[in-house]
Amino acid sequence: MALPQSLRVSVTPPELELIASENLVEIVPLIAMEKTAFISGAYGPLRPPNKCRIPLWMAMNLKMKKKCHIVPPDWLTVEFLQDRLSEETAESGFSRLPFRFAEIAKVILDVASDDVQNAEKVRSLLKDLREARQSKSRDGLSQVDHSELSLPNLCSMEINEIRPYFVKAMNVFTQLRGQPETVDEAVHEE
Repeated sequence: MALPQSLRVSVTPPELELIASENLVEIVPLIAMEKTAFISGAYGPLRPPNKCRIPLWMAMNLKMKKKCHIVPPDWLTVEFLQDRLSEETAESGFSRLPFRFAEIAKVILDVASDDVQNAEKVRSLLKDLREARQSKSRDGLSQVDHSELSLPNLCSMEINEIRPYFVKAMNVFTQLRGQPETVDEAVHEE
């Protein structure tokens, strides 16, 4: 699928997922493995049934080979997401979520949905949460002025989605506003 020209300057969602795959997640290994060194660090040893924290990319690899179970993060539960959705719809600001929640949730649900309780309900809540947050970010963009845009608690995927529109809007505002006349220039003209 070809992206519109305005979105080609941003990082793509798969690239954001790759960046998020450096986050550490907890697993329950099904195999024993000694501590292994990678460029990003050393991980392990893996000793079943003891939990271990490793990067998401490594957990995905082991999960696809059926060598571990991924322990979903605390925020990837029906209860937590329902609370955040209620907060999102009741308040004007964005609810606090992990910065890369969308990417991590997608990867875990794609690779290890059998490790997530009520995976379909979690997917549905994530979709509802995303729609509520997108609506708020669109409202925030409609209120943008020439000096700033304040949308605290936005996540990486959301920032990446609005970046092209925000940059264009700020460029237009700058052109419309023009260069402000300095006090020195005004004094010299009189």
